[in-house]
Amino acid sequence: MMTYEANIPNREECQTCPLTFAYKEINLLYDIAVMLTSTTEILDSVEKAMRKLKQHGYLERCALFRKKDDADELELLNSIDLEPYQKKMATYRFGEGATGLAAKSREPIVIENIHNNINYLNKMGNISTQMVSYVAVPLLQEDEVIGVISANIGKNSPLNFDEIVRMLTIVGSLFVGALKAQQTMTKEKESLSELKTYYKEELQKDYKFENIVGRSTRMQQVFGMINTVAPTDATILIRGETGTGKELIATAVHNLSRRQNGPFIKLNCAAISETLLESELFGHEKGAFTDAREMRKGRFELADGGTLFLDEIGDITPALQVKLLRILQEQEFERVGGNKTIKTNVRLVAATNRNLEEMVRKGEFREDLFYRLNVIPINLPPLRERYEDVKLLIEHYLHRFMKEHRKTMHFTKEAMELLLDYPWPGNIRELQNTMERIVLICPDGEIQPEMLAHVLPFNYQKLYMQSEPAPTPQPAYISQPAPTPHAEVHSGGPMTKKSLQELERESILQALIDSHGIQTKAARLLGMTARQIGYKIKQYGIEI
Repeated sequence: MMTYEANIPNREECQTCPLTFAYKEINLLYDIAVMLTSTTEILDSVEKAMRKLKQHGYLERCALFRKKDDADELELLNSIDLEPYQKKMATYRFGEGATGLAAKSREPIVIENIHNNINYLNKMGNISTQMVSYVAVPLLQEDEVIGVISANIGKNSPLNFDEIVRMLTIVGSLFVGALKAQQTMTKEKESLSELKTYYKEELQKDYKFENIVGRSTRMQQVFGMINTVAPTDATILIRGETGTGKELIATAVHNLSRRQNGPFIKLNCAAISETLLESELFGHEKGAFTDAREMRKGRFELADGGTLFLDEIGDITPALQVKLLRILQEQEFERVGGNKTIKTNVRLVAATNRNLEEMVRKGEFREDLFYRLNVIPINLPPLRERYEDVKLLIEHYLHRFMKEHRKTMHFTKEAMELLLDYPWPGNIRELQNTMERIVLICPDGEIQPEMLAHVLPFNYQKLYMQSEPAPTPQPAYISQPAPTPHAEVHSGGPMTKKSLQELERESILQALIDSHGIQTKAARLLGMTARQIGYKIKQYGIEI
């Protein structure tokens, strides 16, 4: 950087004592810093600071530019003594004029005489005879240009160019720091406002069980358990495969509890890196780690007085397991980087699709934490064990997505049978996504089996479409190598239709008993499909 001192009186000509001048300069910078940190109206404070610099004779006009997010271009953020039309003109591409050149070169640009220098573009106009020189200083953050601060200098300025550059660098850094702090605070306020709105809307919904589709015996048992335990404060562990609706169950527990007017905070432990999970759970103090510029509350603190739902609890590290056990036992914790003990009153609902007992046996999960979480276990059945609910869910999501995408369609009997026979390994989440794909890619009207070729796994679709129609299933006892005790009562005479049905019913009952009520297993034992055994159960009035 070159320094020019022509036409600028030196400091000794303006001040009787250099120390007095330095003291006044420090006081001025201090006043500007206090001004910026004592208000939330940062842009107003920036303008006042610029006028203070003018009042002390350091400059005639000042402008603060910031780099646009999506282009190498500077836009005016704030200034003094500019008309609205002048502000509209004050934009510079990187490399354009002295201002753009400062941004591109990442070095201060000094123009000794603006009246005869082609780099001074005068986009803002109104050059007075008092304005002699121009200085543009780039503002850097993490080695990146984020803006430029510029000033028109009068012939009576008490500073030389080196001092002006230093002054603008300090003031510009104060401006940028204050603006960034305000942006961070505004963003966090917006985030909290959105979170508040979200939870308010969630609490206004009637969750009880209307939003959970299920009429099967297994789901009715789950509903009964929720009704019993939700009013208590006992810790609940929801277990089930991925996609079975664990979050819906947790929401129902909260909304049926005494804490329904308190916060309901959710966190998926598997979706956050190990290094950030502790901060998400317990919060952190300012300066606790890199980028921890402000104190932040964790989920346990946010959930005070309400319910905290921790999904995928089996994925937390051993170190966090210890801290989680402590907060469950003592209802207290410390933020990351802090030593102040914080009390909290939280009802914990956890969920996992992992085998925690096996993890305990292998030493991967603390046994004492497992018992502390497993106070009230709720086991969600996979969809393949809820055959009666599959059609309900298909119709529910079909109606929902038809309404969302403004379409009208229905399944043929064969297409519906194809969906009912599919085992849905991804459970409700897979069924939901499949139904949306069907609504999106199929035309209005009737949905045929061949239209499902692009929404079901290819191997399953190919096997189903190429198979011959299944013969009418024979009573299970016929395929047994040895006669059953029930068949012996008919050994003395011909088998009648009634006796065949009685034997078939008893065979289905025995298979259901052997498979602990799981219809798909009973169907396999009898050589039937899940759809066929479901039909027979309904036909014979068998209660599960």
